[in-house]
Amino acid sequence: MTTGDTTERRRPVRLEADTAEHFEAITPASRRSVGDATAYLPGGDSRSTLFHPPYPLTFEEGHGCRVVDLDGNALLDFTGNHTSLVHGYGHPRVLEAVAGQLRRGTAFPGLTRAQAAFARQLCERIESLERVRFTSSGTEATLQAVRAARAYTGRHVVAKIEGGYNGSWDEMMVSIHPRVDQAGDRERPESVPASEGLTAGAASDVLVLPFNDEAATRRLLEDRGSSVAAVIVEPVLGSAGMIPAEPSYLRLLREVTSRMGIALIFDEVISFRVAHGGAQGHYGVRPDLTCLGKAIGGGFPLGVVGGRAEIMELFDPSGGQPRVPHPGSYNANPISLVAGSVTLELLTEEAVDHLNETGDALRSDLRDAFDEAGLPVQVTGLGSLFGIHFRPGPVRGYRDTLASDRGLRHRLFLGLVAEGVLIDPRGAGCLSTATGQAELEAFSGAVRRVAPSLAGGDDHRIGEPPGPDAGRQG
Repeated sequence: MTTGDTTERRRPVRLEADTAEHFEAITPASRRSVGDATAYLPGGDSRSTLFHPPYPLTFEEGHGCRVVDLDGNALLDFTGNHTSLVHGYGHPRVLEAVAGQLRRGTAFPGLTRAQAAFARQLCERIESLERVRFTSSGTEATLQAVRAARAYTGRHVVAKIEGGYNGSWDEMMVSIHPRVDQAGDRERPESVPASEGLTAGAASDVLVLPFNDEAATRRLLEDRGSSVAAVIVEPVLGSAGMIPAEPSYLRLLREVTSRMGIALIFDEVISFRVAHGGAQGHYGVRPDLTCLGKAIGGGFPLGVVGGRAEIMELFDPSGGQPRVPHPGSYNANPISLVAGSVTLELLTEEAVDHLNETGDALRSDLRDAFDEAGLPVQVTGLGSLFGIHFRPGPVRGYRDTLASDRGLRHRLFLGLVAEGVLIDPRGAGCLSTATGQAELEAFSGAVRRVAPSLAGGDDHRIGEPPGPDAGRQG
């Protein structure tokens, strides 16, 4: 497997006990790179979710919908850096905008025209955004949104979805991927810390809701509603494997939160791409606050929190000390802003429609490929997002994913790498506007070559697959 056209047919891959050895045989430079990096970086990297046995790849470059690793292996990329690159790697218009801003300056001690222009662009595009503020990441956006909701309501509890990832700050590092023996009753989930080192009250200040379970969610919110400041929800549950919300579930959240004076926050860091006005436009549900990230920065670090003017005014420093201070030397960095602005310009309604049509076709073809191999696999997703779950029966929420065969998922990942296709090790991925029909056919063809070997046995000796994941697709 070398740099070049990765759509050509490759020899079938033996997915037996030697699969990890085959992976290592074609990626020796990545193995050395990770080994060298561990002398200075815990685990050899700065993103814990990237690790997978036997080691993660080290990448050298990316162009369009392809990435090239340190060994010169060219892979069709169906991750987009975990949904961040909706137009693929190195789009010329994005690079041109960034180059122009670099000549003018990278950061300033005051407002830039780019900030006001992009703020207007976002508010005109997403109906619920009356005011916005810029951060450097989606994590920072969710932190500021919840803080503003607490200040606005005078309450302290935040409700989040079991299996959802909404950033890496304390209260959001709760019940991301709890073990079944920790999680409690399905209809009344426990608040389970997802990390050591959290504050003592982090878990107790979080109410965990079961995704797509309307009756249980209503009961939980009505039981504790007087203390709940906000409900934060991903319209597509990304870290659990791209599980879409059922429309009636989001409508229920809007009805209950409005009635009980709770702020409804949509975490659209991943789901924004599913419609021109975000997933909230697709579902027809208007939240009080919205958090954006990933694709919104066009490949550069950027987060956005925005929503109702009366809540966002809590950040206003013009009358003195704001009720919710929001400092940050890299807030609204103009490099990220111009990249994000061009990214949105390119992501027209027509572009989104095409992405969604190809996403529908890909999910259907993947289902057919697994069916042909006799594998019980559920392919979830919405728009250009997809998730692969090795289990029979529907996947509606996090608890359903606990029955998935992670060993088969890991073997699929390694097998696809050998075929020249890259997905997230956790079985999820996305399309970009750089993905064409040939690449879609190459992906489904690779699955058809790998899947029969997965169905042929239960040998999982290639290495212990990653444990319960502790992070969003990021």
